[in-house]
Amino acid sequence: MFSFASKHNDLKESLTWGERIGYGIGNYGMAWVNALMSGFFMIYLTNVAMVDIGVAGTLIALSKVFDGISDLIMGRIVDRTKSKHGKARIWLVRMCIPMALSLLLLFCIPADWPAMVKYVYIFIMYNLVNAVFYTSMYVPYASMNYLMTRNNYDRGLLGNMNQIFMTLANITMNTFLIKWLTKFGDGDMYTQKAWTITFSIIGVIIIAASVIAFFGTKERASEVEKKEEKDKVSAMVAVKALFKNKYWILMTLCMFLIFFVIVMYAVAAAFYAQYVLGEIALYGPINNAISVAQFAIMFLTPFFMKKFGKHRTYQVGLFAMIIGFAGTGLVGTNLPMLILFNAIKGIGLGAAGGMAFGMVSDTIEYGEYKSGVLAVGMGNAGITTAQKLGLGLGQAVLGWILSGVHFDPSQPVQAASAQTAISFCYNWIPVICIGACSVLMLFYHLDKELPALRKENGAEWTEEEI
Repeated sequence: MFSFASKHNDLKESLTWGERIGYGIGNYGMAWVNALMSGFFMIYLTNVAMVDIGVAGTLIALSKVFDGISDLIMGRIVDRTKSKHGKARIWLVRMCIPMALSLLLLFCIPADWPAMVKYVYIFIMYNLVNAVFYTSMYVPYASMNYLMTRNNYDRGLLGNMNQIFMTLANITMNTFLIKWLTKFGDGDMYTQKAWTITFSIIGVIIIAASVIAFFGTKERASEVEKKEEKDKVSAMVAVKALFKNKYWILMTLCMFLIFFVIVMYAVAAAFYAQYVLGEIALYGPINNAISVAQFAIMFLTPFFMKKFGKHRTYQVGLFAMIIGFAGTGLVGTNLPMLILFNAIKGIGLGAAGGMAFGMVSDTIEYGEYKSGVLAVGMGNAGITTAQKLGLGLGQAVLGWILSGVHFDPSQPVQAASAQTAISFCYNWIPVICIGACSVLMLFYHLDKELPALRKENGAEWTEEEI
């Protein structure tokens, strides 16, 4: 079979740049889904589908119950999958077409449908997109980091590539989405025709990125599979082992908080541009300030990681994010300063995000040494559950807050209370959440403990391998 992945099968040997990039491209397509659901779903519901924002937030919150369960189910499926292509990457090609179609259908809600019919349709399609198809792609994708390599540097670098291509997707979306919507809507981005054509294009992007990632990567899991055959455990045993893994718990909590923050600034950014700054077109510049800075810093984070370690680089990223969000909260509508502090947010997001997924793989390896239980799929499923709970709850909280201050999408100018609420969600809720994450990271010492554990378990590597 054609492949441009590294030819070797050694889990400790370095990967080629072709395979690193191939892995990153996989997240380019999925990141479109994530960015659209977090950044534009709420504004689509209120301004195109004409849905009550408070009810929409409640539906999203309820859906996250199913979403969280589905991640754990998919994690178990990954652990038990056997195919000639491996455990995880086969799911990218199995699910990319259903993912693209379901996303298109979710953003095709006739405004003249009865309200109850719209709510039922939203609930069903939202769960198909998130709980079924996105989960069936992203849990395997996250597991690939562990299954492709045990080279510590490459593991961190794959996490960095994941974030680089996610950021590229965000830059593309920030730059072109509103332009596409306006063009295909004949000057009005809030027409259903505009969203249907635009999401057809996005579907092609999702499918193409998934196929490239499939052919561009390789799972080297022979020793992992042998260990699983020898030490098969039930789902309950795997879950119990994860909840005894203190570092996995810390990373799960931090992932929840960071993705709660991401949805807050991503969703609120559209409302902030439209109703606080007074121009939806400013969404692109203010969000691209984050994405471009995030993209740029990710080319430096591998060097920081090699010199200071994943944990220290992650902590510095969190500190920069706090400065950035507090800064935008203090400068208000001063556009140049808003762009400057958003760039600082991007630097923090790039540094922290580039390390996060490598740190998750480290926690799973730590759990294997401490408990004897290897739970790659379940471990990553728990992390993605936390991410999606953060995304879903963030959207719900935003909806409830705006509903509570009587946000009215039919009015081009919102009341002062609504503008204050949007600013609070966009700026100060993130400061609180990232501060909490910074406190949790004070208890993370795995960068120091993992080398000793590897030595104890006969897995000590040379300096070049690390």
